[in-house]
Amino acid sequence: MTQSPRNARPVASGSGSRSPQRGGSSPQRSGSPPQRGSSSPQRGSSSAQFVARVALMASLALIFSYIEAIIPYNPGIPGIKLGIANVVTVIALYKYGWKEAASVSVIRIIVAGLLFNGVFGMLYSLAGAVLSLIGMIGLKKTGLFSVIGVSMAAGVLHNMGQLLVAAALIEDLRIFFYFPVLLFSGIAAGILVGIISTMVLRVVK
Repeated sequence: MTQSPRNARPVASGSGSRSPQRGGSSPQRSGSPPQRGSSSPQRGSSSAQFVARVALMASLALIFSYIEAIIPYNPGIPGIKLGIANVVTVIALYKYGWKEAASVSVIRIIVAGLLFNGVFGMLYSLAGAVLSLIGMIGLKKTGLFSVIGVSMAAGVLHNMGQLLVAAALIEDLRIFFYFPVLLFSGIAAGILVGIISTMVLRVVK
């Protein structure tokens, strides 16, 4: 008598049972390249966050520049300003980094120059901003100075950069006799900006 299909045992060869396992590894290998390219969305997200941060802080700094422009504050000495817009630059430097601080400062100066200060005011501010940013970045990296100390040095360097541009434009070195006045005004404005920045950083950190 022949055996029924229920009692029949299927015979599986060794080669037949191994072939599906070998063939199953190929989809895993083919799926590895998409994993390598998964960093591109992260890069796009980080660049978008950078643009959003800079745009927001530059807008805030521009508002402060406008407020300073309409304040009836006239010390009678040209070149002396409160510099309250620099609070945003200091906060950007300590909260995010030098790229954000530099971008905010340059955008704010260019837009404010086109709206309020004019071309020459833009040149003076750019020279002061470049010199003060270099000083702030260097002093911050040392870790030896507080936010107020870094801001105070930035105020002095900012006025020094404006004085250098003025000396180059009028071609007269006697203008440097005006530096002691700008020195003390830069120290005072830097201390004020540093105190405000310290108070804000304690809240946002």
